Amino acid sequence: MAATVEAKRHAAKIARRLAEQYPDARCSLDFQSPLELLVATILSAQCTDQRVNQVTKTLFRKYPTAAHYARASLAELERDIQSTGFFRNKAKSIQNCCRTLLEQYEGQVPNDMEKLVKLSGVGRKTANVVLGTAYGVAVGVVVDTHVARIVRRLGLSAEKDPEKIEKDLMGQFAQKEWIALAHRLIQHGRRCCTAKKPKCDECPLESLCPKIGVETG
Repeated sequence: MAATVEAKRHAAKIARRLAEQYPDARCSLDFQSPLELLVATILSAQCTDQRVNQVTKTLFRKYPTAAHYARASLAELERDIQSTGFFRNKAKSIQNCCRTLLEQYEGQVPNDMEKLVKLSGVGRKTANVVLGTAYGVAVGVVVDTHVARIVRRLGLSAEKDPEKIEKDLMGQFAQKEWIALAHRLIQHGRRCCTAKKPKCDECPLESLCPKIGVETG
């Protein structure tokens, strides 16, 4: 169902307020290429960006291309990323993903949603991170745990499934806002609208927020 005019106005106010508060918000994962961002995003599942950045500082030097990951010893790759958690699944995903990149895309990360989501370990969230941050292509909105929590509190979506949340956001916000919107919501979630004890009294969105599901007192 298409967003109402009222819903779009509400979203536009939120976008403006976030832009004022977080004008320089950006991806907190360190990377120098689309491949590095792809690997870092896979590693970031159930792990802090800070930990991922510590691991990738040496990982990216050791594995500079898709071929290096594809031909690596799986056991060694697992050891290299162990501290990010779920390292066996992540190592397998990274290696299989990079093998596909070699076989089908000459080792390069495609800038196409359909091609990205067919890669091992890559869903819409990861694909949106790579497309928006590495390529500047807005085909959707990154929905991580911060975004999902905040948009529910703001009354932007009542959905729990990330893809349904994304669809709601795409219907309410202008496409030119999608990339920056996710960065700003994530930063807002870390600084202010935390999972426990959100700082509502300090929040720049307080006057726009119905505080759905927020425990008070």
